[in-house]
Amino acid sequence: MENEIRPLRRYKRSNLSKIVRWIFGIIVLSYIIWRLYTVFIVQNEYSPDIWVRLLISGLVIGGVYSLIAIGYTLVYGILRMINFAHGEVMMIGTFAGYFVFEATNAIKVTSSSGEVTSLSNAQPVLAVILAFIVGMAVASTAGFLLEKIAYRRLRKAPRLIPLISAIGASIFLQNLAQLLFSPLVRDYKNPGLIARGQGWAITVAGAPLTIPYTGVLTFSLSIILMFALYTMVRKSKLGKAMRAVAADKPTAALMGIDVNAVISQTFIISGMLAGAAGVMWGLHNGLVYYYVGFLPGIKAFTSAVLGGIGNIPGAMLGGMLLGLIESLGPTALGISYQLKDVLAFVILIIILVFRPSGILGEVLSEEKV
Repeated sequence: MENEIRPLRRYKRSNLSKIVRWIFGIIVLSYIIWRLYTVFIVQNEYSPDIWVRLLISGLVIGGVYSLIAIGYTLVYGILRMINFAHGEVMMIGTFAGYFVFEATNAIKVTSSSGEVTSLSNAQPVLAVILAFIVGMAVASTAGFLLEKIAYRRLRKAPRLIPLISAIGASIFLQNLAQLLFSPLVRDYKNPGLIARGQGWAITVAGAPLTIPYTGVLTFSLSIILMFALYTMVRKSKLGKAMRAVAADKPTAALMGIDVNAVISQTFIISGMLAGAAGVMWGLHNGLVYYYVGFLPGIKAFTSAVLGGIGNIPGAMLGGMLLGLIESLGPTALGISYQLKDVLAFVILIIILVFRPSGILGEVLSEEKV
């Protein structure tokens, strides 16, 4: 008799949980519809150029989130762990790009007209390329060392142990950067060609609007790097090895794949993406300090969960959606823009409650990368 009652109790608890989730979902949806109606229909105080400006901002920041989120997705696909130190790897790349621009600004050259100027302004394209190369190289080295020192010996440990190690590595890298570079907030000195605030002037509904050069550069490079990585994972020999290791490490080893090398290369690639995102962040936002990678890293994790952890297209979609929600959401809901970070984490809670596998779903083990 007792054995018959237990499944019935579990069934009732499951149904009650579903009812509570649906009630919560209806309340949240009703609130969103009410706020949208109030802002767009009742108040209607924002002109079209405001929305276009917010849309551009959302796409730019969404591209950065997507790049960082792919790093989370790659590592999760291989090791089934969340590398919470990934935001600090981005921070290291941001600092590397900052010091490259400092060096190119300090080097003086003579132009063809006889004017003495900095190398950064004389050769802006070269300075930007150097910043990306150095930022990606330093960040990928940090990712490689992180895996080798903090994670490799913990692969067979329970999942909680690598997670604690990742949090400890995050705190360690933050404090190391604070000791090495001081807690001061530093200003990124962009080359004059892509100075912040400059861009193409357009008109939207009769109002002037500037499309920033840094925003276009950030968004374009993000898209190029994301699709290059996706193509590499699907088509290249390394990508096939990564998928094999993600599916079954012992079998992959029996097939002649060097599992340790593939995992190290995965961390190197994720570090390169984080380094590129860090340089883009510095170029567009202009500030770098030891804590600069923490919030973007957490939001990129939210993006990965939103799109579907372990799913590269999901990480891309989640990053773009989160960037747009963070940029457009406060204005569309009529709340303070200072609550944009809160809005991002509310999205994470809602996704975990209603669809833990994400929008595109978590990729199955035989397809994970």
